[in-house]
Amino acid sequence: MLNLIPNQEKHKIKKDFYFRLLIVFFLVIGIAFIVAAFSIAPYYLFSFQKKSFSEDRIETQKKTPLPVFDADANNLAEDINLKLDLMESVNKTDKFVVSTKVINGIILKKMPDIKITSISYEDNEAKGKILSVRGSAPSRDRLLLFRLALEKDINFQKIDLPISNFIKGTDIQFNLTLIPS
Repeated sequence: MLNLIPNQEKHKIKKDFYFRLLIVFFLVIGIAFIVAAFSIAPYYLFSFQKKSFSEDRIETQKKTPLPVFDADANNLAEDINLKLDLMESVNKTDKFVVSTKVINGIILKKMPDIKITSISYEDNEAKGKILSVRGSAPSRDRLLLFRLALEKDINFQKIDLPISNFIKGTDIQFNLTLIPS
């Protein structure tokens, strides 16, 4: 087919096409921006309103007087303060009832699969100082190894592990009684 359009006209048509394409591109971008602005506007207004509501609430709470404590709350606060003072005085004097060597001796002899749930201390005039260790062991063998390791420790005079702790074969809940040296 024969092309009858001159070259100058072809360049003008191409130029017009790219110009129209550019206009359509900016028009689509503008419409997308307007749609985005209208869809985001309610959320922006909502967050702005929520912020102002929160600031107003904080201001009203600052202006309200603090509530007066009742007698039970005062007694509880005094009791807690007395306990805290007792703990602080023990820390200041460094006179621990149970030696850290004894506690560390128990913890260091413990195997990773043995779980200790509690260590309690009793200073009885008739029996003397007694440490009770409660916990769980995965098997009889592991519990026996733990007991033997504690017996070898010089920090303990006597280790009492009742035979009733060995009744179960696995997941044993034990109660071990120690008398420190």
